[in-house]
Parts: sequence; C-alpha cells; structure tokens
Amino acid sequence: MVFLHLQACTSSQKKKLKNNKCNGIQFIFLIIIIMDLIHPQAESYSMQHSTPLDSVLQELEAFTMATHPKSHMISGSLQGKLLEMISRMIAPQRILEIGTFTGFSAICLAKGMRQGGMLHTIELREDDAATAKSFFEKARMDRHIVQHIGDARKLIPQLTETWDLVFLDADKVSYIDYYELTLPQVRTGGWILADNVFFHGQALEAEPKGKNAQAIHAFNQHVAADQKTEQVVLSVRDGLTLIRKI
Repeated sequence: MVFLHLQACTSSQKKKLKNNKCNGIQFIFLIIIIMDLIHPQAESYSMQHSTPLDSVLQELEAFTMATHPKSHMISGSLQGKLLEMISRMIAPQRILEIGTFTGFSAICLAKGMRQGGMLHTIELREDDAATAKSFFEKARMDRHIVQHIGDARKLIPQLTETWDLVFLDADKVSYIDYYELTLPQVRTGGWILADNVFFHGQALEAEPKGKNAQAIHAFNQHVAADQKTEQVVLSVRDGLTLIRKI
C-alpha cells in the first residue's frame, strides 16, 4: 500500500521531496507523503475485521509489492475485497477493465461474475500483461478473462460487448475519454467504477496542480454534471466513484 511509505519518511527526509527522493524510494507525488488520507489505525482495524484474500491474491499482492517499481498502483487487500463484493452484488455477465496492471483487480472482479461471464482487460505494458496472465492461470481464471494489449482508446471501440460493469484504473489524463467511450456500451442500470478519484489527495486541493490531478478533478466534475448517470464518491483508499447509468 502507498501509505506504508508515509510512515517511513521523517520530516528531514521530506525536504528531499523536491527531488522526489526519500531513502532511495522514488516518489512521484509530494502529497502522498504530506497527506495521510486514511488513518493507519482505521486501515489496520479494517484489515483485521475483513475477510482475507485467497492464497493466489495474497501471493500476487506480495509479488507486486516486492518486485514492481510502481507497486503502489495495486488495488490492495481492502479495495480488492470491496471490488469483489461489488461484483458479487451486481453479478455481471460482461466486465471491462481498463488498466490490468499485474492482474489483481481483474481477479477480484471476475470472482463476482455469473456463470459463463467474461472479463475483458486492457493493459498498455506488455510486461505487466505477462505477469497478469501467469496469475490468471494460477487463479484458474484464464478461461474467463480476455487480455488486450495496447492503447485503450483504440481498443475500446473494437469491442462489441454490452458491459454490465466497467472499471477505470489506467492513465488519469484519459479518464474522460475512457468514460465517454464506454458509457454508450454500458447497459441501462449498468455500472462504471473509477479508481484514484482523489489522486493521492491532490485532487482535493482548491487548485489542483499537475496534469494528472487536474485531469482527475476535471473527470470528477464531468461525471457530476452528466445527466445520463448518477454517482457516489467513496472515501476508500485513494477515492472510488460508483457510477450508475440511468
């Protein structure tokens, strides 16, 4: 989880953030260190009282955290379980995930699909897609998950499915594009979940700085103004928006 790094940096180390470095750990966003969005005690308590992940997901989370230079991008235990629960409540037949990363969230979402369901997931980076493929096989989900590698903005129009559930978790500057491309393909009463809608706290500022924070803020405003949907923003981890097509 990103917030493990919060406890590791002292006030003197924070001064080094102008160079985005702290004890050799590369930090992209200043706000990750300065702003603790979730109180560690609340995080710990929630973990203790939530159903643990299965063994494959635990292995995948540990592998990603130990080996990937951008391991903070993984959904993590609590959000992963939440995604699974949401999927089980919806019982989707068709799911689209934009941003596979190492496959963690895809497995969580696929657990809720009804019999015969299929999840399509799009990833730009081939190495991450390869990692995901190996864990889809370990989880025995490979027959129910279709992988696509490339630019989601080009791939989405090629998919002729009607989606029950869409999960947005890719590059933030394209969130509005992904939203507008997928919404027509979502059934009435279907759902879009958008991750990182706080963008490590930067989107909460009065005047967000940086292209990603500005893009997320613009996306949040875009969705809030859309009369074709209704939505609720959950203060889970880095912010998760549940969007229902009406």
